[in-house]
Amino acid sequence: MRILVVEDDVQLAEMLMEALSDRQYVVDIAQDGEQAWDCIKGLEYDLVVLDITLPKLDGVSFCQRLRSPTVGRSLSRNRTLPVLMLTARDTLADKVTGLDAGADDYMVKPFEMPELMARVRALLRRNSAATSFLDLSWGSLRLNPSTYEVTYADQALQLTPKEFALLELMVSSGRRVLSRAGIIERIWSLDDPPSEETVKSHIKSLRYKLKDAGAPDDFIETVHGLGYRLKQL
Repeated sequence: MRILVVEDDVQLAEMLMEALSDRQYVVDIAQDGEQAWDCIKGLEYDLVVLDITLPKLDGVSFCQRLRSPTVGRSLSRNRTLPVLMLTARDTLADKVTGLDAGADDYMVKPFEMPELMARVRALLRRNSAATSFLDLSWGSLRLNPSTYEVTYADQALQLTPKEFALLELMVSSGRRVLSRAGIIERIWSLDDPPSEETVKSHIKSLRYKLKDAGAPDDFIETVHGLGYRLKQL
């Protein structure tokens, strides 16, 4: 799952990125509201962690723009994007303003990291578009994103974090073809994009591990010139 952290305090932003990345989220950082807006125009996110006091476009105005009924058609999916406001503004009036602007939750700095992570998980579960906290399956394949356990025909697969993220994305996408560029966009952060050869390497490793567990050779299909998808059930 991909999370956008909008925070102009560099040290705090890096701390949040490290904590979220340790929990296998893909994290991008924006240091002002306009940069954050450019991010959501180009990428699909599952959650935004948003400061209020930001350069160029403050957090309240960002939220209002995000929730606006006049937002562009290409951004209409983001009107329901969960937003967690994380700010030093702690008055009741500030909280009411943030929630009325469209935030789904409001948390005051300083904060405890376990509580923040619990709120992140709650918002992701609540989001009707988010499926990563549901047990996912495709035929005999089972994934549990809460425990990062994967089985095929009840045989456990030992996957790396990126292999798990890639397989989770493919199961969530069903028969939709995923291009290499699209895969990179969904499971790598903007500051650490790999080459498309890296995607090929992960696909090859997944195929080997699935086959070793009893899956057919073409469980992950190559759609030549387009990308990859799972075999029709």
